[in-house]
Amino acid sequence: MAQDPDTVGKAFINYYYQLFESNRSALGTLYQDASMLTFEGSQIKGAQSILAKLSSLPFGACKVTATTQDFQPSISQGILVFVTGSIQTEEGSPPLKFSQVFHLMPVSGSFVVTNDMFRLNY
Repeated sequence: MAQDPDTVGKAFINYYYQLFESNRSALGTLYQDASMLTFEGSQIKGAQSILAKLSSLPFGACKVTATTQDFQPSISQGILVFVTGSIQTEEGSPPLKFSQVFHLMPVSGSFVVTNDMFRLNY
């Protein structure tokens, strides 16, 4: 039986951004070799390459606020997640607005990110 997209999506977003804020190196377990990240127009494929990109961002700890969240069921019991929000990279700096889309697919009783698209909104 398929899981509720809202329940899975909200739990995923909370987990993902908690790791993104404080322990980006742990995000690698959410991706697979066939996963694809498009970050500001640059395409990166594979868990190791995605993790390298996320770990190389020019800031350490940050604060992410997910303002809106939308979820849809997709083919083969996957879940499409769309997030808008803001990220504050340094205390006192203005938050940057962003949009991010994830496609989650069930694998071995859990979900992995098969597709991830991130874009700052100016």
